Amino acid sequence: MFDITQLDSAIRSEGGVSRRLFLAYGAALAAIPSQADDSPKGTVKFQSNPFTLGVASGDPHDDSVVIWTRLAPKPLEDDGGMPHEKVEVTWVVAADEGMKKVVHKGTADATKKLGHSVHVVVNGLKPDTWYWYQFHCGKEDSPVGRTRTMPDPTDMPKRLQFAFASCQNYEEGLFTAYKHMAKDELDFVIHLGDYIYEFAQRKDGVRKHAGDKCKSLADYRVRHCQYRHDPLLHNMHARCPWIVTWDDHEVEGNYANDISKYPGNSPAELLKHRAHAYQAYYEMMPLRPRSVPSGPDLKLYRTVTFGRLASFKVLDTRQYRTNQPNGDDSADINEAALNPKSTLLGTKQREWLEEALLKSKAKWNVLAQQVMMGMVDRETGNEKKYSMDAWPGYAHERMKLMKFLADNKVSNPMVLSGDVHSNWLNELRVDDRKQETPIVATEFVGTSISSKGNGKVINPKHLAALQSENPFVKFHNDERGYVRCTVTPKEWKSEYQVVTEVEKPGGDSLTRAAFVAIAGKPGVVKA
Repeated sequence: MFDITQLDSAIRSEGGVSRRLFLAYGAALAAIPSQADDSPKGTVKFQSNPFTLGVASGDPHDDSVVIWTRLAPKPLEDDGGMPHEKVEVTWVVAADEGMKKVVHKGTADATKKLGHSVHVVVNGLKPDTWYWYQFHCGKEDSPVGRTRTMPDPTDMPKRLQFAFASCQNYEEGLFTAYKHMAKDELDFVIHLGDYIYEFAQRKDGVRKHAGDKCKSLADYRVRHCQYRHDPLLHNMHARCPWIVTWDDHEVEGNYANDISKYPGNSPAELLKHRAHAYQAYYEMMPLRPRSVPSGPDLKLYRTVTFGRLASFKVLDTRQYRTNQPNGDDSADINEAALNPKSTLLGTKQREWLEEALLKSKAKWNVLAQQVMMGMVDRETGNEKKYSMDAWPGYAHERMKLMKFLADNKVSNPMVLSGDVHSNWLNELRVDDRKQETPIVATEFVGTSISSKGNGKVINPKHLAALQSENPFVKFHNDERGYVRCTVTPKEWKSEYQVVTEVEKPGGDSLTRAAFVAIAGKPGVVKA
């Protein structure tokens, strides 16, 4: 069997490989991230509790949910301190927190090939119901996690409350936002990417990364374990199901498909790193088996519905994108940015998205994705500077998507974004530079959990200058935190929750601003 660890020698022996040859290797790798394992089953006596990374659940449906754990008594070792043998793990799902009213139970094998992670799809659950779950291995017990199913697809729920977050650089700040998020009564959390950062350890960080820049499977595994070992993060995972997607730092900053931003890093080399990173990501996330990676490919885009109240289209704007125009620098929306061949989504994902939106019967249709969609000019005066790494760098595809939403009268389109380490609220048009045209969608952009360290309140004069250039920007802020959303059939309320301190413990949380969108009425009003 071809093993992912053989890629280094394969590439060296080929003197660098073509994408076609690498993908041939990738096809051979398809069987590797699998619960199946021919190794004998071991009997393990742990010297310490193996559930150091906690538990998690995710991708809830109306009748099923994924529950997850990973055995790692020594989480910062590349094998987690586990033997080579597969290990049997028992799981239990109950209707009560005391785990007395058991509704389902079973066993799963934790295998070395998947870093001794366990992904169990629990079927046969009741719609719109909370459950509790726990894992056991040997004489050790995991923490108890709480999860829920989604409402029946035909039901119209009265209320949904969720939060979305992104960008949690371990070295630049503490995960204090999750301490406060855990106090909210959330139905689920959406994470929009930059769950880890691949950077090598720095000298002046609040905390220090373990190891150098991530390249190998072991590197990415250890980095994920270091992040998940944070008690605030893994406690929040145990509170409710998570719906996850990635951005760039799960692999490498500002990568585009098989193109690295670092000179001399060939497409083959980037794809090799991607294969390692994607496997580590799958191992650590509560994803369904449909997302098992095949070499450097992992299908992440999907739909998650909350009855007929809201439909979430979870997007991937990294894996299929063409290279950023204008050398990835901020620039005007010029010919390169308007190139009809440029794409963030890729053809298959774009076609899937359009079909899914046309079929949707939801009151609110949500694009949960990574990079800002608002065409924000960051430069005052005559010079124009738009982010080429975000949707303005792919302006043709972006305007085509907005036009599709408008022409097909998609019900109440909302966009959730992360990436930029600051809060924004944008009223989107087909072309945001044409303010006389109708509003098509509303975009809520969440700040970072910790990236860039302690933030600040934007100077009112700076904000006024920004809004004079971009009148569709209704709110902007540079503090850390997350966004909490409350949704009913009549309105959508987003509250920008900010944390006063992330560079040392004890930061408080407060609502910096709140806005409401009324169903059937484009735009927002201040709450």
